[in-house]
Amino acid sequence: MNQTERISLYEVPSSGERREQAAAAAGDDDVGSLTRSDTRQMKAGRNRALVLLGASISQLPIWGFSMSYGVFQEYYMNHWTLGGSRDVTGIIGTTSNGVLYLSMPFLFAAFTRRWARQRQTAAEYGSSVAARLPCLAVVGNTNYAPIADPACSTVAGAVLASVGFVLSSFSTHVWHLVATQGVLSAMGCALVYSPTTLSLGEWFSATTTPAGTKNHRAVAYGVTLSCKNVVGSVMPFLARALLENYGFRTAMRIWAAVALGTSLLSIALVPTHPIILSSSSVESGEARRRRDIPWHFLRHHTFYVYSVAIILQSAGYGIPQSYLPTYAREITHLSQTSATLLLTVFNVPGILASSLFGYLSDNRYFPLSATTVTAISALCSSLAAFLLWGLTSQGSLAQLLLFSVTFGFFAGGYSATWGGVINELESEAAHWNEAVDAGMLYGLLNGARGIGYVSGGLLSVPLLKAGSEISIGEFGYTSTYGPLILFTGLSSVFGGWGILWRWMLSFRRLL
Repeated sequence: MNQTERISLYEVPSSGERREQAAAAAGDDDVGSLTRSDTRQMKAGRNRALVLLGASISQLPIWGFSMSYGVFQEYYMNHWTLGGSRDVTGIIGTTSNGVLYLSMPFLFAAFTRRWARQRQTAAEYGSSVAARLPCLAVVGNTNYAPIADPACSTVAGAVLASVGFVLSSFSTHVWHLVATQGVLSAMGCALVYSPTTLSLGEWFSATTTPAGTKNHRAVAYGVTLSCKNVVGSVMPFLARALLENYGFRTAMRIWAAVALGTSLLSIALVPTHPIILSSSSVESGEARRRRDIPWHFLRHHTFYVYSVAIILQSAGYGIPQSYLPTYAREITHLSQTSATLLLTVFNVPGILASSLFGYLSDNRYFPLSATTVTAISALCSSLAAFLLWGLTSQGSLAQLLLFSVTFGFFAGGYSATWGGVINELESEAAHWNEAVDAGMLYGLLNGARGIGYVSGGLLSVPLLKAGSEISIGEFGYTSTYGPLILFTGLSSVFGGWGILWRWMLSFRRLL
């Protein structure tokens, strides 16, 4: 073959053919880009589903004991064999809730910034764990938290909580129960709750996805809180069955195993957000230690308005949970079974209410402001306390059940409004061109709830004493529990005072 023939094999295309080839190449790039974008969106959607599943499962080990503690306290009162006064067991439940909630601002701050690397370290180890576990290998996500990483705080929390429950089974004095069940196990549960909830807030942000859809953070919080209410509805029956069939010591060891297993499962399911992965990989350890949490939101009134509202609402919310069974037996003379049923009925409506209130503040059709949703919850729960609980009389089981359903629905859904509150605080920060950390905000709101729980528990003792001094009958307000009922209604209604603050601001602008 001569040189001329060889050259003819490489015929130069015409200008029209070149344009067609360029268009085809561009089309291939577009297809590849679309494919990569679709893959990322599918993976993100799968991760959001996994973190929601993991956070929902974690509600059992975190809240299972504290939400059913009334059953344990009743068992202690009737089967007391330890040293010390059995009356001291009444503070274990409030201590557990107080430790859980009050530790959250500090833990959220730590895991948001200073110890954010711990979640990233967990993710790196998670790929090898997923490869060994068929149930996780099917999912195909490599950003799983490990179940064997000693540096992972969530694993440490799961172990700490379980150790606390096991140690409580060897108690010989009442202070052993307070230390193990009220403090040690609660600290472990808080260590599981904080990183898991932070991951939930990161995956379900208030921003929109590249496809133009919202991530619905408020709805995600609502679904998780619904699962918490499922735990509160089922656990009293499970706790009673364990105590009656196996006794206190064996029951606590069984619960420790259940708490450890479900905690590890939830940890293994929760993926780490790419923001944590990328920021941790590009920053040095010293830079991460110097990184500060943005506190600009403290300059504005909005955060304080909602924090005060949460404290007031929480102070009254815990009172029916603590005193409704004894009220049912002492004032309305109901049976023990009916009194226990009231607590279950109290928690069941929250399953639907949490998802509903989260949806009201975070939907595309008729989104309501956070102040409006909190006002609905506060006003309706307050009316339930004033009109239903306060007007009950002897033998009025139906009215007490109606109160439990109504108050449990509207007051139980109050926490689900926090997603909308955080969205509002983020919008305010964007308006002022300021940074804000949603995880830190959620931790502080939980801290406010802890202050309310503890305050309500402390105030209930003198209120009950005052009621015994002015009691003139067995009719709601006139009974020993009259001051408690009034306090519950008043604190509940002030949980929605944010809408009054909004109205005052609007009125001031008109002047």
